Amino acid sequence: MLKQDMIRSLTRQMNDEFYSSNLYLQMSAWCRDKAYDGAAVFFRAHASEEMQHMMRLFDYLDGTGSMPVIGAVDAPPSEFDSLRDVLEKACRHEQSITDSINALADQAVSAKDYPTFNFLQWFLNEQHEEEKLFKTLVDRLLIAGESGEGLFLVDKEMGGRRSHTAG
Repeated sequence: MLKQDMIRSLTRQMNDEFYSSNLYLQMSAWCRDKAYDGAAVFFRAHASEEMQHMMRLFDYLDGTGSMPVIGAVDAPPSEFDSLRDVLEKACRHEQSITDSINALADQAVSAKDYPTFNFLQWFLNEQHEEEKLFKTLVDRLLIAGESGEGLFLVDKEMGGRRSHTAG
């Protein structure tokens, strides 16, 4: 049985993943509106991935006999200055999610809750990949430039990327 403080922390993370899904879906809509079709496909797929992360946490809480509680989720921003702005905000968002996953892992170790720590290993690895992915995309855009051709190439590359997780 999980302790109440761990249940609260896992629930908060579950809702943060829900927000992440909404954020990336909104980013997808913005990209589509601005004719960045590859980026729109990328962010839509990423929104689905984040929902899978939320469900992992939901299922873990449920499987421990705890009741997952889905809370109110803030609306994500819907306006961005540029594709670079979208990517940089996504990168910073992933860094904040990494910080919260690291804090959860620290909490689990401090509480000697090793089953939860073991469960969180997947998220720790996933966050390493997420940060690397978004940093790579930002770097590519900076290299390619924010002119028409540079944006076109990065948008095309984003549309060709496939989800790197299996749920």
